[in-house]
Amino acid sequence: MALTIDELKELIQTDEHRQLELKKTTGELKDGMHSACAFLNTEGGWLVFGVAPKSLKILGQQVTDNTQREIAQALSYMEPQVDVRVEYIDVPDKPDYKVIAMHFEGWAWGMVPYTYHGCPYYKVESTTKEMPRDMYEERLRRSKPDLFAWERQLSEFTDISSLDEKLIRGVVRLGVERGRLSDLVLTEPIEDVLGKWKLTIGNKPLNAATALFTKDTGMYTQFTMRLARFQGTDKNEFIDNQRVEGNIFVLLNEAMNFFRKHLNMHGKIVGLVRDEYLEVPAEALREVVLNALCHRQYERYNLTIGIAIYDDRIEIENPGILPPQITPENILQPHISYPYNPLIANVLYSTTYIENWGSGVKRIMEACQKRGVAAPTWTVNGGFVVVTFMRRAKGDTQDDTQDDTQDDTQGDTQDNNLDKWIENQIRSNSQITTEELAKMSNKGITTIKRHLAKMPHICYVGSGYSGHWEVLDKE
Repeated sequence: MALTIDELKELIQTDEHRQLELKKTTGELKDGMHSACAFLNTEGGWLVFGVAPKSLKILGQQVTDNTQREIAQALSYMEPQVDVRVEYIDVPDKPDYKVIAMHFEGWAWGMVPYTYHGCPYYKVESTTKEMPRDMYEERLRRSKPDLFAWERQLSEFTDISSLDEKLIRGVVRLGVERGRLSDLVLTEPIEDVLGKWKLTIGNKPLNAATALFTKDTGMYTQFTMRLARFQGTDKNEFIDNQRVEGNIFVLLNEAMNFFRKHLNMHGKIVGLVRDEYLEVPAEALREVVLNALCHRQYERYNLTIGIAIYDDRIEIENPGILPPQITPENILQPHISYPYNPLIANVLYSTTYIENWGSGVKRIMEACQKRGVAAPTWTVNGGFVVVTFMRRAKGDTQDDTQDDTQDDTQGDTQDNNLDKWIENQIRSNSQITTEELAKMSNKGITTIKRHLAKMPHICYVGSGYSGHWEVLDKE
């Protein structure tokens, strides 16, 4: 159905924005095609000729056969070719004058990036810009993974004998025990196992197989991880500085050992057993490191994963980018997973090292909330995705027994006042965390949990960060 003049007026009622470009006439056709290309590479939008920007006055223009040929010719310079309907809307009180409007569909993950006269464009807010080379190459790679994906290329420096058969058998056994692999796989030749995972071509390993199972990193400089413990909150002084090499499983193990070496251990008595755990949950740290190893850009051979521990925080940096639809601001929301290296991701899933794709962030948040630890943050900085965990302040690093001892010295009146305060905070914010309660009250997390345990009329409904508190009527 053709666009009406009333629909046009509604469309242009605000000035230009990310999905609307206005031009006075087709004399600006070339600039308009730049915007059209940007729409195709971003979220889509309308290109309109015959409307004045800023004033939004409907001007229209005369449309001749030559005008239509020029538009068709301009569209033909778009690669890949686009099928777009050109709308010609009559301008009231101006016979033979028309507004020209075209709607372009937006880009979807996995599509080829568009170019106009060989140059790709994209939208940054309402501005049209040339697409950065790394963004263009990444989209091209995603559109044709069989041709461009690093993990799918034949390994240049390894063969089957270079892979760790003992490791392969070990992770296969883990997958069988947990129900993700058939027990028949246990007795199959290594070549067949790798073939089922699509890690070989003609018994020659792909880069994905090398990343997962190589015994010798050899020429693969990207199979290195930087591990550092700094004094204070900057990089001026080292306490510990290491570089470790190995396949994905080796690097994961080395990272976790480094965390256990340099992070504080907390504990509490549960029955007759002392429950000990890291100040930042090991499950959360492991998930972030696995994500880094699974989704990093291995083709960037001169860059490596880095783990830095400071007095106040932990930073895990990964050479890579977030998928276009995921940002540091919305990453905590439910989203579809687009593994950067799906072959590697599939092996890690089938051997139970990772769970369902797209659930990693949720598990990180739940692990942090369970221990009363602040949720991490994600940032993108200089070609790296950086995940930051804040450490507890120095005065809050005591174990639970110490915390309880200190708080037990307070009188009953203070305890009662704290109980009332906690209840009031929960009534006003049902999704408040124990970490937030501890910070607001200047108490330890264990103290908050101990007081909550004494108040059976306050209960947590649901699980993880999606749950909430409920305050029941006292009997």
